[in-house]
Amino acid sequence: MVWQIPENGLTLSLTEPVVILEGHSKRVGIVAWHPTARNVLLSAGCDNAIIIWNVGTGEALINLDDMHADMIYNVSWNRDGSLICTASKDKKVRVIDPRKQEIVAEKEKAHEGARPMRAIFLADGNVFTTGFSRMSERQLALWNPKNMQEPIALHEMDTSNGVLLPFYDPDTSIIYLCGKGDSSIRYFEITDESPYVHYLNTFSSKEPQRGMGHMPKRGLDVNKCEIARFFKLHERKCEPIIMTVPRKSDLFQDDLYPDTAGPEAALEAEEWFEGKNADPVLISLKHGYIPGKNRDLKVVKKNILDSKPSANKKCDLISVPKKTADTASVQNEAKLDEILKEIKSIKDTICNQDERISKLEQQMAKIAA
Repeated sequence: MVWQIPENGLTLSLTEPVVILEGHSKRVGIVAWHPTARNVLLSAGCDNAIIIWNVGTGEALINLDDMHADMIYNVSWNRDGSLICTASKDKKVRVIDPRKQEIVAEKEKAHEGARPMRAIFLADGNVFTTGFSRMSERQLALWNPKNMQEPIALHEMDTSNGVLLPFYDPDTSIIYLCGKGDSSIRYFEITDESPYVHYLNTFSSKEPQRGMGHMPKRGLDVNKCEIARFFKLHERKCEPIIMTVPRKSDLFQDDLYPDTAGPEAALEAEEWFEGKNADPVLISLKHGYIPGKNRDLKVVKKNILDSKPSANKKCDLISVPKKTADTASVQNEAKLDEILKEIKSIKDTICNQDERISKLEQQMAKIAA
């Protein structure tokens, strides 16, 4: 389900998704928006299938259902969204061209241990993985997809059994590793020089983390030289963890904040599905991030009777909502009531503001006189 968050955040709980995408036969555990194309969403489920949707039409346009024989642990887009990489329970890391529907590179036993792996793309096109050795030591590795016989770098860390979740900042080339059940976050810098993955430091706390979320770069406070913000999940609360670089100057720190990927799409969904690629549209954080007007997601369903049968069965998936006409009309009436109430409330507010403005104008006239 895809939900539209209102302009100024939630005031009421949302009950109606903008669109329901139906196509997986088992539970969906992974969703990832395309980094540069508007309304393109990837989903992966326990049916070992990856589906790429045009959310603007509610259609499933690419279905990669025969590439993974076992559970998919994670999926990552590359910087321009032309490739994806996946880590799977069969111990393979795959690099896939989703539009050609082919595997362009793969590594068997990227990590030999039986515990879960993770794989993410870096800005330069290399792939970073975390996993376990045969002796159950936690490992991290760096791979070049053009030659995956041997890793560029392979480091063993410790014998803890928590899965290492990587969070990557392409602007500073820093990777933060958060282990499930750990009470620390380790961070590393990725460079072009040996040993390629350089240990920087460890943030430690008392309580273990059950999960971790990551704030996009444009949500950080540049005045406080904040370079990362995590949201640490505890049993009963969510705790922000803020990482800053101490600087004496109050001026904007260009070296900490190069232009970063903004929220605006570089391509329309149709352009991407037709084969076009584009790098992210960058924005400056010099004066902090100023959000633009939210574009509402409008789902325009295509008439499936007009569409000609496709020769390629994999692309011939269209989601049709399974709602009866009765339910739809009841929901429409309820929605209409809600909109009318909101219009009345806005009109009342405007009347009150008009009265207030005229009183203030009268006061100004008296003062001026």
